[in-house]
Amino acid sequence: MYKTMMIDEFEQLEKRNELAIIDVREDDEYVSGHIKGAKSLPLSRLQETAESLDKNQSYYIICHAGGRSQMASEYLASLGYDVTNVMGGMSVWRGEIVDGL
Repeated sequence: MYKTMMIDEFEQLEKRNELAIIDVREDDEYVSGHIKGAKSLPLSRLQETAESLDKNQSYYIICHAGGRSQMASEYLASLGYDVTNVMGGMSVWRGEIVDGL
């Protein structure tokens, strides 16, 4: 089972804490703008990259609007990871955005 958080709650939490954020959008979307410190693990390659994550860490999963992050959260939770799906995603993110890798 995974948790869900709306973007406004996530933005407040992110301002106060250093969070482990996983961006599951594709590489071109990530490069064009992402949350500073977010790790890129595209949903299309998540089965191959999930083992790079630490099961003792809590992760916040984000995509463009919430659909892909929901799928990624379901998958990662089924593997035993502690994940929270960030609903609304980058389409409504009001914080700082950085581009590039």
